[in-house]
Amino acid sequence: MKIKESAENYLEAILILKNQRGYVRSIDIANYLGFTKPSVSVAMKSFREDEYIQMDQEGAISLTPKGLAIAESIYERHQVIAKALIALGVDEETAYHDSCKIEHDISPESFAKIKEHLSRFSPEE
Repeated sequence: MKIKESAENYLEAILILKNQRGYVRSIDIANYLGFTKPSVSVAMKSFREDEYIQMDQEGAISLTPKGLAIAESIYERHQVIAKALIALGVDEETAYHDSCKIEHDISPESFAKIKEHLSRFSPEE
């Protein structure tokens, strides 16, 4: 299922914040992405309706299996593309910045080939 880039960014942010902090609230997402709390609240309402997230009574956000699958896919693309760029000599900050743009548009075939190529030189990946 293809969703918009902004939705992918939100879901990836929820995954990252959950891994870093153990919990995620709307204000955490707003601070992490640099968005306003009202914008995040509108997005979270839509994500609940589309069954990408769940929120408990205290406002803690968790990804549903559907949301988690998308978040993990985007996060993997982000990491692999950044590592490939770094391997090509791009500085780390630029590589992660650029990979954030590329991760949304790269075809599954191209991503698979980059991942395959990178794994030849990094067997631990």
